[in-house]
Amino acid sequence: MTSSFTRDDEGRLTVGGLPLEDIAATHGTPLYVYSGDGIRADYRNFAAAVAPVDGKVHFALKANSALGVIALLASQGAGADIVSGGELQRALAAGVPAAKIVFSGVGKTTAEIGAALDAGIGQINAESAAEVEAISRIAATRGVVAPVALRVNVDVAPDTHAKISTGQRSTKFGVSISQNEAAALYRRLADDSHIRPAGLAVHIGSQICDLDPFERAYTALLEFSSALRGEGLPVPTLDLGGGIGVDYDAGTPTDFTDYGKLVSKVFYDSGFQIGFEPGRSIVANNGALLTRVIYIKDGDNKRFVIVDAAMNDLLRPTLYEAYHAVLPLAPTGALEGPADIVGPVCETGDYLAQDRMMPALAEGDGLAVMSAGAYGAVMASSYNSRPPAGEVMVLDGECHVLRRQRDIAELLAEEVIPVLS
Repeated sequence: MTSSFTRDDEGRLTVGGLPLEDIAATHGTPLYVYSGDGIRADYRNFAAAVAPVDGKVHFALKANSALGVIALLASQGAGADIVSGGELQRALAAGVPAAKIVFSGVGKTTAEIGAALDAGIGQINAESAAEVEAISRIAATRGVVAPVALRVNVDVAPDTHAKISTGQRSTKFGVSISQNEAAALYRRLADDSHIRPAGLAVHIGSQICDLDPFERAYTALLEFSSALRGEGLPVPTLDLGGGIGVDYDAGTPTDFTDYGKLVSKVFYDSGFQIGFEPGRSIVANNGALLTRVIYIKDGDNKRFVIVDAAMNDLLRPTLYEAYHAVLPLAPTGALEGPADIVGPVCETGDYLAQDRMMPALAEGDGLAVMSAGAYGAVMASSYNSRPPAGEVMVLDGECHVLRRQRDIAELLAEEVIPVLS
Protein backbone atom coordinates (compact mmCIF):
# COMPACT_ATOMS: atom_id res chain seq x y z
CA MET A 1 0.00 0.00 0.00
CA THR A 2 1.38 3.41 -0.89
CA SER A 3 1.67 6.33 1.48
CA SER A 4 -1.01 8.03 -0.64
CA PHE A 5 -3.54 5.23 -0.08
CA THR A 6 -3.94 4.13 3.54
CA ARG A 7 -6.53 2.53 5.81
CA ASP A 8 -8.10 4.71 8.47
CA ASP A 9 -8.92 3.73 12.05
CA GLU A 10 -12.08 2.03 10.82
CA GLY A 11 -10.18 -0.04 8.28
CA ARG A 12 -11.52 1.84 5.25
CA LEU A 13 -9.19 2.44 2.31
CA THR A 14 -8.62 6.19 1.92
CA VAL A 15 -6.72 8.77 -0.10
CA GLY A 16 -5.95 12.21 1.28
CA GLY A 17 -8.13 11.42 4.28
CA LEU A 18 -11.20 10.67 2.12
CA PRO A 19 -12.68 7.13 2.08
CA LEU A 20 -12.52 5.66 -1.41
CA GLU A 21 -15.93 4.06 -0.86
CA ASP A 22 -17.43 7.54 -0.47
CA ILE A 23 -15.69 8.74 -3.65
CA ALA A 24 -16.96 5.70 -5.56
CA ALA A 25 -20.48 6.24 -4.25
CA THR A 26 -20.44 9.88 -5.35
CA HIS A 27 -18.77 9.57 -8.75
CA GLY A 28 -19.57 5.99 -9.77
CA THR A 29 -17.35 3.19 -11.02
CA PRO A 30 -15.18 2.37 -12.83
CA LEU A 31 -13.24 5.44 -11.73
CA TYR A 32 -9.61 6.52 -11.63
CA VAL A 33 -8.62 8.28 -8.41
CA TYR A 34 -5.31 10.16 -8.18
CA SER A 35 -3.57 11.49 -5.11
CA GLY A 36 -2.62 15.04 -6.03
CA ASP A 37 -0.73 15.32 -2.76
CA GLY A 38 1.33 12.23 -3.62
CA ILE A 39 2.02 13.38 -7.17
CA ARG A 40 3.20 16.75 -5.91
CA ALA A 41 5.41 15.15 -3.25
CA ASP A 42 6.99 12.65 -5.65
CA TYR A 43 7.73 15.35 -8.21
CA ARG A 44 9.41 17.46 -5.55
CA ASN A 45 11.45 14.46 -4.40
CA PHE A 46 12.62 13.76 -7.95
CA ALA A 47 13.49 17.40 -8.59
CA ALA A 48 15.46 17.52 -5.34
CA ALA A 49 17.37 14.35 -6.25
CA VAL A 50 18.61 15.82 -9.56
CA ALA A 51 19.13 19.35 -8.25
CA PRO A 52 22.94 18.91 -7.88
CA VAL A 53 23.24 18.82 -11.69
CA ASP A 54 20.69 21.62 -12.11
CA GLY A 55 18.38 19.13 -13.79
CA LYS A 56 15.46 20.38 -15.88
CA VAL A 57 12.46 18.10 -15.37
CA HIS A 58 9.85 17.46 -18.06
CA PHE A 59 6.96 15.20 -17.06
CA ALA A 60 6.27 12.48 -19.63
CA LEU A 61 2.64 13.00 -20.64
CA LYS A 62 2.38 9.53 -22.12
CA ALA A 63 2.19 8.19 -18.55
CA ASN A 64 -0.79 10.33 -17.56
CA SER A 65 -2.16 13.16 -19.69
CA ALA A 66 -5.08 14.33 -17.53
CA LEU A 67 -5.11 18.12 -17.73
CA GLY A 68 -5.48 18.38 -13.97
CA VAL A 69 -2.39 16.26 -13.39
CA ILE A 70 -0.33 18.21 -15.94
CA ALA A 71 -1.45 21.53 -14.47
CA LEU A 72 -0.55 20.41 -10.94
CA LEU A 73 2.95 19.45 -12.06
CA ALA A 74 3.34 22.66 -14.08
CA SER A 75 2.51 24.59 -10.91
CA GLN A 76 5.51 22.89 -9.31
CA GLY A 77 7.83 23.96 -12.14
CA ALA A 78 7.67 20.88 -14.35
CA GLY A 79 7.91 21.05 -18.10
CA ALA A 80 6.42 18.45 -20.42
CA ASP A 81 7.80 15.61 -22.53
CA ILE A 82 5.36 14.98 -25.38
CA VAL A 83 5.13 12.41 -28.17
CA SER A 84 2.29 13.74 -30.32
CA GLY A 85 0.58 16.88 -31.51
CA GLY A 86 -2.33 16.07 -29.23
CA GLU A 87 -0.04 15.99 -26.21
CA LEU A 88 1.40 19.34 -27.33
CA GLN A 89 -2.07 20.85 -27.16
CA ARG A 90 -2.67 19.23 -23.77
CA ALA A 91 0.57 20.60 -22.33
CA LEU A 92 -0.20 24.11 -23.56
CA ALA A 93 -3.82 23.93 -22.36
CA ALA A 94 -2.62 22.88 -18.90
CA GLY A 95 -0.34 25.89 -18.64
CA VAL A 96 3.07 24.41 -19.44
CA PRO A 97 5.24 27.17 -21.00
CA ALA A 98 6.14 26.31 -24.59
CA ALA A 99 9.82 26.80 -23.84
CA LYS A 100 9.61 23.94 -21.30
CA ILE A 101 8.20 21.39 -23.77
CA VAL A 102 10.33 18.62 -25.31
CA PHE A 103 8.90 16.75 -28.33
CA SER A 104 10.05 13.11 -28.53
CA GLY A 105 8.99 10.22 -30.77
CA VAL A 106 10.02 8.61 -34.06
CA GLY A 107 7.10 9.58 -36.30
CA LYS A 108 6.30 13.26 -36.02
CA THR A 109 4.16 14.40 -38.94
CA THR A 110 4.61 17.59 -40.94
CA ALA A 111 1.59 19.09 -39.17
CA GLU A 112 2.93 18.15 -35.74
CA ILE A 113 6.38 19.60 -36.42
CA GLY A 114 4.81 22.77 -37.77
CA ALA A 115 2.59 23.13 -34.71
CA ALA A 116 5.58 22.65 -32.41
CA LEU A 117 7.58 25.31 -34.23
CA ASP A 118 4.62 27.69 -34.28
CA ALA A 119 4.21 27.24 -30.52
CA GLY A 120 7.91 27.91 -29.94
CA ILE A 121 8.67 24.79 -27.92
CA GLY A 122 12.06 24.39 -26.32
CA GLN A 123 13.35 21.23 -27.99
CA ILE A 124 12.52 18.66 -30.67
CA ASN A 125 14.24 15.29 -30.27
CA ALA A 126 14.93 13.99 -33.78
CA GLU A 127 15.39 10.25 -34.29
CA SER A 128 16.45 9.85 -37.93
CA ALA A 129 18.13 11.62 -40.82
CA ALA A 130 14.79 11.84 -42.59
CA GLU A 131 13.26 13.60 -39.60
CA VAL A 132 16.13 16.09 -39.38
CA GLU A 133 15.60 16.92 -43.04
CA ALA A 134 11.85 17.34 -42.50
CA ILE A 135 12.35 19.65 -39.52
CA SER A 136 14.82 21.76 -41.51
CA ARG A 137 12.45 22.04 -44.47
CA ILE A 138 9.45 22.95 -42.30
CA ALA A 139 11.49 25.50 -40.32
CA ALA A 140 12.70 27.08 -43.57
CA THR A 141 9.15 27.58 -44.85
CA ARG A 142 8.31 29.37 -41.60
CA GLY A 143 11.46 31.45 -41.48
CA VAL A 144 12.44 30.11 -38.05
CA VAL A 145 15.34 28.17 -36.59
CA ALA A 146 14.31 24.88 -35.00
CA PRO A 147 15.88 23.73 -31.68
CA VAL A 148 16.80 20.12 -32.40
CA ALA A 149 18.46 17.49 -30.21
CA LEU A 150 19.47 14.14 -31.67
CA ARG A 151 18.24 11.04 -29.88
CA VAL A 152 21.02 8.48 -29.93
CA ASN A 153 20.92 4.74 -29.41
CA VAL A 154 23.69 3.53 -27.11
CA ASP A 155 22.82 -0.17 -27.45
CA VAL A 156 22.13 -0.82 -23.77
CA ALA A 157 19.52 -3.47 -23.01
CA PRO A 158 17.84 -2.94 -19.62
CA ASP A 159 16.23 -5.77 -17.67
CA THR A 160 12.61 -4.89 -18.34
CA HIS A 161 9.64 -6.06 -20.42
CA ALA A 162 10.52 -6.45 -24.10
CA LYS A 163 7.71 -4.10 -25.17
CA ILE A 164 9.11 -1.20 -23.13
CA SER A 165 12.82 -1.72 -23.79
CA THR A 166 14.08 0.97 -26.18
CA GLY A 167 17.86 1.11 -25.75
CA GLN A 168 19.00 -1.62 -28.15
CA ARG A 169 19.99 -1.12 -31.77
CA SER A 170 17.27 -3.62 -32.77
CA THR A 171 14.53 -1.16 -31.76
CA LYS A 172 13.11 1.71 -33.83
CA PHE A 173 14.41 4.35 -31.42
CA GLY A 174 17.34 6.71 -31.81
CA VAL A 175 20.40 6.86 -34.08
CA SER A 176 23.22 4.45 -33.33
CA ILE A 177 26.46 5.90 -31.99
CA SER A 178 28.29 2.98 -33.59
CA GLN A 179 29.97 3.25 -37.02
CA ASN A 180 29.88 7.07 -36.99
CA GLU A 181 26.16 7.20 -37.86
CA ALA A 182 25.05 9.55 -35.09
CA ALA A 183 28.21 11.67 -35.27
CA ALA A 184 27.78 12.24 -39.00
CA LEU A 185 24.13 13.20 -38.58
CA TYR A 186 24.91 15.60 -35.73
CA ARG A 187 27.53 17.32 -37.90
CA ARG A 188 24.90 17.77 -40.63
CA LEU A 189 22.43 19.06 -38.09
CA ALA A 190 24.95 21.56 -36.71
CA ASP A 191 25.73 22.85 -40.22
CA ASP A 192 22.06 23.44 -41.08
CA SER A 193 21.13 27.13 -41.00
CA HIS A 194 17.51 26.26 -40.16
CA ILE A 195 18.45 24.24 -37.07
CA ARG A 196 19.91 25.23 -33.72
CA PRO A 197 21.74 22.24 -32.20
CA ALA A 198 20.14 21.56 -28.82
CA GLY A 199 22.22 18.55 -27.80
CA LEU A 200 21.71 14.82 -27.44
CA ALA A 201 18.97 12.65 -25.97
CA VAL A 202 18.81 9.06 -24.78
CA HIS A 203 16.06 6.86 -23.35
CA ILE A 204 16.70 3.14 -22.85
CA GLY A 205 13.29 1.99 -21.69
CA SER A 206 10.76 1.99 -18.89
CA GLN A 207 10.22 0.26 -15.53
CA ILE A 208 13.97 -0.15 -14.95
CA CYS A 209 14.75 -1.01 -11.35
CA ASP A 210 18.51 -1.65 -11.67
CA LEU A 211 20.70 1.45 -11.93
CA ASP A 212 23.50 -0.30 -13.85
CA PRO A 213 21.87 0.08 -17.32
CA PHE A 214 21.39 3.78 -16.63
CA GLU A 215 25.04 4.18 -15.68
CA ARG A 216 26.24 2.38 -18.81
CA ALA A 217 23.95 4.42 -21.05
CA TYR A 218 24.82 7.73 -19.41
CA THR A 219 28.54 7.02 -19.50
CA ALA A 220 28.35 6.19 -23.23
CA LEU A 221 26.33 9.36 -23.83
CA LEU A 222 28.86 11.51 -21.97
CA GLU A 223 31.79 10.03 -23.89
CA PHE A 224 30.03 10.56 -27.21
CA SER A 225 28.95 14.12 -26.44
CA SER A 226 32.44 15.02 -25.20
CA ALA A 227 33.89 13.73 -28.47
CA LEU A 228 31.50 15.94 -30.44
CA ARG A 229 32.46 18.92 -28.34
CA GLY A 230 36.08 18.03 -29.00
CA GLU A 231 35.36 18.65 -32.69
CA GLY A 232 34.09 22.10 -31.80
CA LEU A 233 30.41 21.19 -32.21
CA PRO A 234 27.85 22.81 -29.88
CA VAL A 235 26.25 20.25 -27.56
CA PRO A 236 24.50 22.30 -24.87
CA THR A 237 22.08 19.73 -23.41
CA LEU A 238 22.09 16.05 -22.53
CA ASP A 239 18.53 14.74 -22.21
CA LEU A 240 18.53 11.54 -20.11
CA GLY A 241 14.91 10.54 -20.66
CA GLY A 242 13.09 8.61 -17.94
CA GLY A 243 12.52 4.96 -17.12
CA ILE A 244 12.90 4.68 -13.35
CA GLY A 245 10.92 1.66 -12.16
CA VAL A 246 8.32 1.58 -9.41
CA ASP A 247 7.27 -1.05 -6.88
CA TYR A 248 4.01 -2.52 -8.17
CA ASP A 249 4.00 -5.31 -5.59
CA ALA A 250 3.92 -3.24 -2.41
CA GLY A 251 3.16 0.11 -4.04
CA THR A 252 5.70 1.92 -1.89
CA PRO A 253 6.81 5.43 -2.90
CA THR A 254 9.82 5.57 -5.20
CA ASP A 255 13.08 6.65 -3.54
CA PHE A 256 15.05 8.75 -6.02
CA THR A 257 18.12 9.17 -3.78
CA ASP A 258 20.35 6.57 -5.43
CA TYR A 259 19.34 7.68 -8.91
CA GLY A 260 20.25 11.25 -8.02
CA LYS A 261 23.64 10.09 -6.72
CA LEU A 262 24.27 8.22 -9.97
CA VAL A 263 23.43 11.24 -12.09
CA SER A 264 25.72 13.42 -9.98
CA LYS A 265 28.50 10.86 -10.23
CA VAL A 266 28.38 10.86 -14.03
CA PHE A 267 27.47 14.46 -14.85
CA TYR A 268 28.36 16.74 -11.94
CA ASP A 269 30.45 19.67 -13.17
CA SER A 270 30.40 18.22 -16.72
CA GLY A 271 29.43 21.52 -18.31
CA PHE A 272 26.23 20.15 -19.86
CA GLN A 273 22.65 21.17 -19.13
CA ILE A 274 20.93 17.96 -18.01
CA GLY A 275 17.29 17.15 -18.78
CA PHE A 276 14.98 14.44 -17.43
CA GLU A 277 11.61 12.99 -18.47
CA PRO A 278 10.14 11.03 -15.55
CA GLY A 279 6.58 9.77 -15.93
CA ARG A 280 5.63 6.46 -14.32
CA SER A 281 7.79 7.10 -11.24
CA ILE A 282 5.82 10.27 -10.45
CA VAL A 283 2.26 9.04 -10.95
CA ALA A 284 1.99 5.23 -10.97
CA ASN A 285 1.67 4.62 -7.24
CA ASN A 286 -0.42 7.75 -6.81
CA GLY A 287 -3.39 6.37 -8.69
CA ALA A 288 -5.97 3.60 -8.29
CA LEU A 289 -8.82 2.28 -10.42
CA LEU A 290 -12.01 1.83 -8.40
CA THR A 291 -14.45 -0.85 -9.45
CA ARG A 292 -17.43 -2.78 -8.07
CA VAL A 293 -18.25 -6.46 -8.00
CA ILE A 294 -21.06 -7.41 -10.39
CA TYR A 295 -21.12 -11.17 -9.81
CA ILE A 296 -19.19 -13.93 -8.06
CA LYS A 297 -18.83 -16.98 -10.28
CA ASP A 298 -17.51 -20.20 -8.79
CA GLY A 299 -16.13 -22.31 -11.61
CA ASP A 300 -15.02 -25.93 -11.55
CA ASN A 301 -11.56 -25.04 -10.30
CA LYS A 302 -11.51 -21.28 -9.90
CA ARG A 303 -13.39 -18.37 -8.37
CA PHE A 304 -14.08 -15.46 -10.70
CA VAL A 305 -14.83 -12.02 -9.31
CA ILE A 306 -16.57 -10.20 -12.18
CA VAL A 307 -16.29 -6.42 -11.84
CA ASP A 308 -17.44 -3.36 -13.77
CA ALA A 309 -13.91 -2.31 -14.82
CA ALA A 310 -12.29 -4.09 -17.72
CA MET A 311 -9.34 -4.25 -20.08
CA ASN A 312 -10.69 -1.23 -21.96
CA ASP A 313 -10.20 0.76 -18.73
CA LEU A 314 -6.83 -0.74 -17.68
CA LEU A 315 -4.96 -2.54 -20.44
CA ARG A 316 -1.63 -3.15 -18.68
CA PRO A 317 -2.41 -6.62 -17.24
CA THR A 318 -3.43 -7.91 -20.67
CA LEU A 319 -0.80 -6.03 -22.70
CA TYR A 320 2.23 -6.46 -20.43
CA GLU A 321 1.17 -9.28 -18.08
CA ALA A 322 1.49 -6.50 -15.50
CA TYR A 323 0.84 -6.98 -11.79
CA HIS A 324 -1.48 -4.64 -9.86
CA ALA A 325 -2.45 -5.24 -6.26
CA VAL A 326 -6.22 -5.41 -5.71
CA LEU A 327 -7.61 -4.25 -2.35
CA PRO A 328 -11.15 -4.14 -0.94
CA LEU A 329 -12.37 -0.63 -0.17
CA ALA A 330 -14.07 -1.82 3.02
CA PRO A 331 -12.26 -3.22 6.08
CA THR A 332 -10.69 -6.52 5.07
CA GLY A 333 -11.75 -9.87 6.43
CA ALA A 334 -10.01 -13.24 6.44
CA LEU A 335 -8.72 -14.43 3.08
CA GLU A 336 -11.08 -16.97 1.53
CA GLY A 337 -8.94 -18.23 -1.33
CA PRO A 338 -7.58 -17.39 -4.79
CA ALA A 339 -9.67 -15.61 -7.40
CA ASP A 340 -9.35 -14.02 -10.82
CA ILE A 341 -10.57 -10.41 -10.98
CA VAL A 342 -12.13 -10.13 -14.43
CA GLY A 343 -14.19 -7.64 -16.42
CA PRO A 344 -17.26 -7.92 -18.65
CA VAL A 345 -15.41 -7.60 -21.99
CA CYS A 346 -15.83 -10.57 -24.31
CA GLU A 347 -12.16 -11.61 -24.25
CA THR A 348 -10.39 -14.29 -22.23
CA GLY A 349 -7.62 -11.73 -21.80
CA ASP A 350 -9.99 -9.36 -20.01
CA TYR A 351 -8.59 -9.60 -16.51
CA LEU A 352 -7.22 -7.16 -13.95
CA ALA A 353 -5.59 -9.76 -11.70
CA GLN A 354 -5.20 -13.53 -11.63
CA ASP A 355 -4.89 -16.07 -8.81
CA ARG A 356 -5.07 -13.51 -6.02
CA MET A 357 -5.84 -14.41 -2.44
CA MET A 358 -9.01 -12.47 -1.70
CA PRO A 359 -11.49 -12.30 1.19
CA ALA A 360 -15.13 -13.21 0.79
CA LEU A 361 -16.73 -10.77 -1.63
CA ALA A 362 -20.32 -10.05 -2.61
CA GLU A 363 -22.13 -8.16 -5.34
CA GLY A 364 -21.70 -4.43 -4.90
CA ASP A 365 -18.44 -4.61 -2.95
CA GLY A 366 -15.85 -2.03 -3.97
CA LEU A 367 -12.28 -2.85 -4.97
CA ALA A 368 -9.25 -0.72 -5.78
CA VAL A 369 -6.77 -1.78 -8.45
CA MET A 370 -3.64 -0.16 -7.12
CA SER A 371 -0.63 1.52 -8.79
CA ALA A 372 -2.81 2.53 -11.75
CA GLY A 373 -1.78 6.17 -12.06
CA ALA A 374 0.49 5.55 -15.07
CA TYR A 375 -0.47 3.98 -18.40
CA GLY A 376 -4.02 3.48 -17.17
CA ALA A 377 -6.52 6.09 -18.30
CA VAL A 378 -4.22 7.22 -21.13
CA MET A 379 -4.43 3.77 -22.75
CA ALA A 380 -8.18 3.34 -22.26
CA SER A 381 -10.56 2.68 -25.13
CA SER A 382 -14.27 2.26 -25.75
CA TYR A 383 -13.92 -1.39 -26.82
CA ASN A 384 -17.26 -3.23 -26.65
CA SER A 385 -18.81 0.28 -26.75
CA ARG A 386 -17.90 0.71 -23.10
CA PRO A 387 -17.22 4.37 -22.18
CA PRO A 388 -13.88 4.37 -20.34
CA ALA A 389 -13.61 5.26 -16.66
CA GLY A 390 -13.75 8.83 -15.42
CA GLU A 391 -10.94 10.49 -13.45
CA VAL A 392 -10.85 12.44 -10.19
CA MET A 393 -8.00 13.83 -8.10
CA VAL A 394 -7.84 14.33 -4.35
CA LEU A 395 -5.74 17.36 -3.47
CA ASP A 396 -5.49 19.16 -0.14
CA GLY A 397 -8.46 17.27 1.27
CA GLU A 398 -10.85 17.91 -1.65
CA CYS A 399 -11.95 15.63 -4.48
CA HIS A 400 -11.85 17.29 -7.91
CA VAL A 401 -13.45 15.86 -11.05
CA LEU A 402 -10.84 15.84 -13.83
CA ARG A 403 -12.90 14.07 -16.47
CA ARG A 404 -16.35 12.57 -16.04
CA GLN A 405 -17.22 9.26 -17.60
CA ARG A 406 -18.97 9.80 -20.91
CA ASP A 407 -22.17 7.92 -21.70
CA ILE A 408 -22.94 5.84 -24.76
CA ALA A 409 -25.03 8.64 -26.29
CA GLU A 410 -21.91 10.81 -26.50
CA LEU A 411 -19.97 8.02 -28.19
CA LEU A 412 -22.72 7.49 -30.74
CA ALA A 413 -22.90 11.22 -31.44
CA GLU A 414 -19.30 11.13 -32.72
CA GLU A 415 -20.30 8.86 -35.61
CA VAL A 416 -22.21 9.35 -38.84
CA ILE A 417 -24.38 6.86 -40.72
CA PRO A 418 -24.04 7.36 -44.48
CA VAL A 419 -27.10 7.69 -46.68
CA LEU A 420 -27.88 4.15 -47.79
CA SER A 421 -29.75 3.31 -50.99
